[in-house]
This record gives sequence, structure tokens and C-alpha cells, in this order.
Amino acid sequence: FAPATIRLGAGCDMDVFECGLLVSCMITAALAVRARQETGKKTVSSAEFSRFQRGFLSVYYIAMTADWLQGPYVYALYSSYGFSKHNIAVLFIGGFGASMVFGTFAGVLSDRLGRKRSCMAYCFLYIVSCVTKHARDYNTLMLGRVTGGIATSLLFSAFESWLVCEHNARGFDTSLLSDTFSLMYFGNSLCAIVAGIVAQFAADGIPLTPSGYGYWHYGGYCTPFDLSLICLVVVLLIIAPRWSENFGEPADSKGNSKVGGGLYYQLMSSKIWLCGAVVSFFEGSMYIFVFNWTPSFSGGDKSPPYGLIFASFMVACMGGSSLFAILSRHMSPDAVICRLTLVGAVALAVPMYSRSKEATLASFLVFEGCVGLYWPAIGTVKSRLVPEEVRATVYNLFRVPLNGVVVTVLLNNMDSATAFFFCSLMLLAAFLASLVLMVVSPASASNAPRRSSTDELEPMRKDSSSEKLKGESPESP
Repeated sequence: FAPATIRLGAGCDMDVFECGLLVSCMITAALAVRARQETGKKTVSSAEFSRFQRGFLSVYYIAMTADWLQGPYVYALYSSYGFSKHNIAVLFIGGFGASMVFGTFAGVLSDRLGRKRSCMAYCFLYIVSCVTKHARDYNTLMLGRVTGGIATSLLFSAFESWLVCEHNARGFDTSLLSDTFSLMYFGNSLCAIVAGIVAQFAADGIPLTPSGYGYWHYGGYCTPFDLSLICLVVVLLIIAPRWSENFGEPADSKGNSKVGGGLYYQLMSSKIWLCGAVVSFFEGSMYIFVFNWTPSFSGGDKSPPYGLIFASFMVACMGGSSLFAILSRHMSPDAVICRLTLVGAVALAVPMYSRSKEATLASFLVFEGCVGLYWPAIGTVKSRLVPEEVRATVYNLFRVPLNGVVVTVLLNNMDSATAFFFCSLMLLAAFLASLVLMVVSPASASNAPRRSSTDELEPMRKDSSSEKLKGESPESP
């Protein structure tokens, strides 16, 4: 890439990355103001709902900050310990593999043992992961990757499952749920920016130093993980006394597990297959993008400002979340997903054909805007389609294929052009799945109460039993 400078006036030159951040901030600010105006037109929420929403969001933001504090420094810490690129890749595969394998069981346990307990388990497992980062020992670090992988599965399923169940149990208007999702992911992007700045100062404060006790270290790239640990303890202290417990539905009067029956129904439901396809393809492309955007800006004489670029991405995500608050007043979330997947596919096709830094940055910002739009939209769709008794289980099942995609990418050393080709292909597949989902799950059903899967299974069971009885003779054993 050739250096790119944009002249705004006499004595005022801006790098293309600074310009990208500025434009992102301006668009996001305009969308945020418009979203607030749109929200004001809707049904006025009660004081009770506002307290509930604020209470959940405060905990969720701290939990996500704990995750964001770690992200930028995992690879850097492993590298500073002297591990090879191959060994580091194996550590990452261990984390994603654990999330893929144990995530399914974690979902079942979350539905049966309780979502509050699962949120607390997320904190405990991630605390273990943070502690292991102080050890310059490969096996100890692998243990941390495994516990961290399981914790990540709980982070992206248990909190959302608890929210949806508690929201419905308290009798709040279902239309308010989409607003909470929009605020969740708007604030999540802001947490990422703040966490990145704080973590950078913390990592630069004290150099990485051997403690004198075996292979344990402190300071340097370990410090962001210490800050993350503090956030996790705060989440525990808030959740334990204040949150009520909720579950998937317990067994019926005959002792039959509704979780098992509900899960069987979901695996037979075309809507769930389609929703799962959207989740796997879109989020899989998102993870491939995360691994490959950095090389797209490297190769020049000067190292690109990666922190500034990342901040621009997060601001674009915030803009997408605000845009959802506006669009959700005029179209169904299914329709929003259908459009954003197509736009995302086109955006990530640009780096395959263009070597322009400006075009590449613009396309990445558009995709990040789609990411911000995606999260609240898919959260609303999942809350409608997935019954309460198997919510956490199905949410985790959605993540199994995408973790498989990530492991496959890590095992294959793809160049950036090939990676973005697969990203566009997966986004087109997500577009087709969302298009079919719109047909089989009309928007008119979006505001209708979701029946329990076990309730829907009951007529099927009765029909099956009557047919069986009709086909049997009196002499049958």
C-alpha cells in the first residue's frame, strides 16, 4: 500500500485511518441521535423495566469488558514467553476446540442447572484462565485455554438466555427486548474501545518479570488479565445476591425430560436449522475476518496504527447497533439480517480485487457496521424461535459449526485473498438461509408468543400413539 494522506485544508492533513475514524464517529453519532428519537416514539417503558434493563446491562458490560481486556494480548503474551508460532496456534486450537466440544454440554447443563449458575460458572472458569496466564508453562497455558474456551461458550449463551427468560417471566412487552439487544451490542463496542485503551496502559506500566517462584511471572502482558480477573470478581459479587435463577422447563408429571423432548423437536425444525445456518456462516466469516484484517494493511514502510483501526471498527459496530434500533421500527429482524448478509458479502469481496488502502478500509468499516447490525437482529430472532426450555442448549449448538470453521482456518495457512473469498461465500450462504427463513417464518409471527416445543410435540405424540393403536391387532404382543 502506498501512503495515503487526505488534505482537509491549509495545514490540516489527515491519514486515511484517522479520516476513517472521524467519518465513523460522525455517522455513528448521527445514527445514535436518530435511534434515540425513534425509541422515544415507541411504547413508554415502565420504571420497573428500566431498572431491570439497567441492572442487566451493567453486569453484561462488565462481563464483556473482562473478555475484551484479554483479547489483544493473548498472542502477544504467548510470544513473549518464547513459544513458536506453531505452538501458539495449537494453544488457540485448544481453546476453540474446547468451546466446540464442551459448549454443547455446557448448554444442556445451563438449561437444567440454571442460567444464573452458568453465568457464575463463566466467571469462575475465566478466572482460572486468567491465573494460568502468569505461568510460562505450556501445559498450564493449555489448561487456561480449555477453561477459557468453555467460559466463552457460556458468555455467549447463558447471559442472553437468562435475559430472555427473565424478561418474559416479568411480563415485559416483547418489543422492548430488541431495544435491550441494541443497547447490549452498542455498549459492547464501547467497552471494547475502553478496554483496549486501559489494557494498553496497564501492559506498558510494568515489564514482564519472573516472580522467582518457578515459572510464574507478573507485569507486562499479564496485567490486562489481572484487570480482567477483577472485572470477573465484580460480576460474581453482583450476580450472586441480586439475580434470580431461571431454568429450562423441568420434567413433566410423568418424569419425562422436557429439555430432551424440546431439543429433539428443535433438531427436527427447519426454522432452527436455518437460524443455525445464519449464525454459523455469518459468525464464522466474522472470525475469519478477525484473523485476516491485520495482514491486509501490512507491507508498507511504516507499521499501520492497528489500535486506531480497531477503534474505527468498534465505532462502526456501534453505528450498526444504532441503525438496528431505527430499522426495527420499519422491518422485521429477519429482513434486516437478509439485507446485512448480502451487503457484508459484497463488502468483503472488495479486498480480493482492490489493493487500495482507502477502498479496503471502507469495505472493512461497512462489514463492521453489518456486524453491529447483526448482533441485536439475530438476538431478537433467536429469542422468538427458540423455546425457553432448551434455549441455552440450542444457542450453544449454533456455535459448534462456527468453532469448527475457526479450527479449520487455524489449521490451514490461507492467504488473505483466499480467506476473504471464503468469507464472501459464507455470507452469501447466510443470505440464502435468511431468505428462506423469511419465507418459512413470516414477519407476522414475530410478535406472537412462542409456544413451548413440548406443547407443540404433544399433538404429534398423540397422533403417533393413535396411529400405532389403530395398526395393532388385539393379538399383538
